[in-house]
Amino acid sequence: MTRIRDAKRRDIIPMWLKSRDELTTAAKWVAAHYGHVAAYHAWRSPVYAARLAVQAPRGTARFLGDTMRWVADKEGEPVRLAAVRREDAAEYLKLSRQRDGRVRLRTLAVTLASLVGVTAAFALYVLAPGWLQAVSLSALVLALGSVGTEADQPVATRAVEVPKARKLTSDMVLRALAALSISQINQAMAKGHNGFAFTAPITRDGPGWRAEGDLPYGVTVADVMDRRDRLASGLRRPLGCVWPEAVPEEHTGRMVLWVGDQDMNKAQQPAWPLATSGEVDLFEPVDFATDQRGRWVRLTLMYIAGIIGSVPRMGKTFLLRLLLLIAALDPRAELHTYDLKGTGDLDPVGDQVAHRHRAGEDLEDIEYAIQDMRALREELRRRAKMIRSLPRDVCPESKVTSDLASKKSLGLHPIVVGVDECQVWFEHPTYGKEFEEICTDLVKRGPATGIVLLLATQRPDSKSLPTGISANAGMRWCLKVMGQIENDMVLGTGSYKRGVRANMFAWADKGICYFVGEGEDARIVRSVYVDAPAAETISVRARALRQGLGTLTGHALGEEPETDRTATFDLLADVLAVVAADEPKVWNETVVARLAELRPGVYDGWEAEQLTAALKPYGVPTGQVWGKTADGKGANRRGIERSKVHTAVAERDRWRKAG
Repeated sequence: MTRIRDAKRRDIIPMWLKSRDELTTAAKWVAAHYGHVAAYHAWRSPVYAARLAVQAPRGTARFLGDTMRWVADKEGEPVRLAAVRREDAAEYLKLSRQRDGRVRLRTLAVTLASLVGVTAAFALYVLAPGWLQAVSLSALVLALGSVGTEADQPVATRAVEVPKARKLTSDMVLRALAALSISQINQAMAKGHNGFAFTAPITRDGPGWRAEGDLPYGVTVADVMDRRDRLASGLRRPLGCVWPEAVPEEHTGRMVLWVGDQDMNKAQQPAWPLATSGEVDLFEPVDFATDQRGRWVRLTLMYIAGIIGSVPRMGKTFLLRLLLLIAALDPRAELHTYDLKGTGDLDPVGDQVAHRHRAGEDLEDIEYAIQDMRALREELRRRAKMIRSLPRDVCPESKVTSDLASKKSLGLHPIVVGVDECQVWFEHPTYGKEFEEICTDLVKRGPATGIVLLLATQRPDSKSLPTGISANAGMRWCLKVMGQIENDMVLGTGSYKRGVRANMFAWADKGICYFVGEGEDARIVRSVYVDAPAAETISVRARALRQGLGTLTGHALGEEPETDRTATFDLLADVLAVVAADEPKVWNETVVARLAELRPGVYDGWEAEQLTAALKPYGVPTGQVWGKTADGKGANRRGIERSKVHTAVAERDRWRKAG
């Protein structure tokens, strides 16, 4: 009873019948498949008719010959000859009388059929219209041509070449696992035990086969995944067809092996619905990829921060651009796009719809970006105050909702920031620390206020992707990486040990990645491929949506941001100007007072703590400085060392000359 109670019940209705999307996809595939077959053969029907007409004489001869042999009872002749050889007169006479009766009956049947046929043909010739005569004669010729067709020379050709993938069997799975050279598996099989205890029959699952079972004690799914290339060799299937996976809710030895009919990177993806039409509500799930079985995978871009990591040339930038295209199709969304690689991959989105956009890593590009990020930090603070001021019945969860985002008066529309090659920001000698501080704040507090940060890098290490950011990003996409450190930087600490290993992807697996998000464990997906011309087309459609609602702003309209008034002046140079060379250490409060006298329009109202924050991105520390107050008493207060400011200026000037 316990086994029955704990048993896993199979679905009465298949999952694809429960899902409207999967049912629609299946119906479209069936219609498209048989529509293609019909059109293929219809186009070639004249050729087929010509072949049958050529073969009609041979078919006529074959039909007449077969008919005469049937009338003469040729099929019984071997039996009668055998009776003659045995000299069995009684049996021969019996068979002869049987033959005579058959021949008389069959002759009568052929005679009557001939009379009926001739009469019908004469009636058609005399009474039927011309088109019916032509159809009848054509049908007769085609029928005779079909009779004259050789078995090894079919008239019609195949409209669809079906891949010849062998059915997956338990013997194939066990043989492949034995080839992995895992000692526990080989020992189990040597003792007569299974190297893989199947927990369910091997079944057809989408365009492939699914096997589930328990590995021997001490063997984990990660051990098998490390030898995925050997497993594919043992199954005699391409590497892109073989996908061993762990079962999250089970122990680490429970494995699901899915073997596809086609390589995942070559299989035909269903058409992306948003490629030609449709809008997006960023607060609702949107299709963006397919899994190994060709089923749509969805994501919700709001309330998250995302990280995309991979080695170069694996589709990282294409994936980021796809996510930005999805955001662009929500006409309320404000996009900030930064292509730090400088090749213009994000230009189709940025030039058409982005509020802020730059391609490149020159100093003016970095300064443009840091001003924008400072403005976004202030916008984050404004939004937090706005949300806090709203009544509970309007904003019960203290976060932006789709309804609130649609109210222009509140200014809570979605903001999506996409940065390709983000390591350029965080490793910048002047602004790197400030970029890190602002992005960390946006990752932690931005999602609740409607601000989404998407960062992509080809160097997912602690310098390129600060831990404060990677530890708080709720959505991750990891294409091929080279090792455990990079894998865990993108997918989360411990992912590699749990068997979630993006280094198993082959170099041909472009666009294929581990996706973590939407409240589910890591799963393998293949993102939708949208090239630059298609991205341009979608962006033009997104621009039209914004023009209709009046939400097109900033860069897309040719407007440049207002220059930050503090950016016109050099803070470090101003500090050196107000701190004399014979003053090695000065209190912050003294420095800000002097700065306010130097440039009142810039520094008026600054506090000592504000100077500390402003100097931090330049790497200038503040600490306790001994000095005297106005009444001559000594005191320790926070201040700066002039030599540290001078060193920061020299380092910045050296970097500018090098860049």
